[in-house]
Amino acid sequence: MTAQNCILLGVPLDCGKRRKGCLMGPDAYRTAGLAEALRDLGHTVTDQGNVTPAPFTETDHPKVVQLHENIAWTDRLADASEAALKDGLPIFMGGDHALSLGTVLGAMRHAEAVDRPLFVLWLDAHTDFHTPKTTDSGNLHGTPLGYVTGRADFDGFPAVPNPLPHEHIALIGLRSVDAAERDAMQGSAMTYVDMREIDENGIARPLAAFLEKVAAANGMLHVSLDVDFLDPSVAPAVGTTVPGGATVREGHLVMEMLHDSGLMTSLDLVELNPFLDERGRTASLMVDLTASAFGRHVFDRPTRAF
Repeated sequence: MTAQNCILLGVPLDCGKRRKGCLMGPDAYRTAGLAEALRDLGHTVTDQGNVTPAPFTETDHPKVVQLHENIAWTDRLADASEAALKDGLPIFMGGDHALSLGTVLGAMRHAEAVDRPLFVLWLDAHTDFHTPKTTDSGNLHGTPLGYVTGRADFDGFPAVPNPLPHEHIALIGLRSVDAAERDAMQGSAMTYVDMREIDENGIARPLAAFLEKVAAANGMLHVSLDVDFLDPSVAPAVGTTVPGGATVREGHLVMEMLHDSGLMTSLDLVELNPFLDERGRTASLMVDLTASAFGRHVFDRPTRAF
């Protein structure tokens, strides 16, 4: 990957679930030195500040948490994502995973405008393939992939006229999938890789196969990195901890392979809850992983003391 014009956008979105704290994520990334790490690698970095939601009026919903605020964020983030992609490589500093309802939609719009296919790499413990109707929790951070692939029951959200094809999606790191999501995904053309497959065959092989598919199609690649992709022993600052996640080394390998491919065109950093962190260790790790995706080599990594 050559030098990039990196556009940082803070997304203090905290309405995709009930447990609060992700609204502090953007400032944690700034404090942990994300911009400085990217500049040290030779990239141009512009921090455009924090995105704000479109105007909304919240009303009680019998099931869904803060429905109208989520719609307002999706509307505004789709516009912000589409605009930023015209100028560089946007990095969305979240914020919970509901932000991807908007960021992926904006990437889809931009890809269609430039006549290239969009692919999505979902690094997460969960599939996030629910709809507002199928979610038991009512938390919309579990619905982005359901939304962008055109599943029903997203009433009030911006339209998705050309849904993302299932074969353009890879989910890696899965280890907590609800029954409703599993049933909906049966027979799907998505690439989905759980931790057993990673344990047996490694993480590089399925990722390499997916990246080859993206390259062959001259595709754009949106990457969504959830803190809970990582094992909570190394990344505790997340409200959806699932034991048995990716190691630090596996995380860096994924990001190094993304850098080597030169395919990534936009990036989400989601679900960081600084209120749950230990002296900033998770924020620092997420910054280090991002740096690996932008060219930091194994010999260049800083020593961390916590």
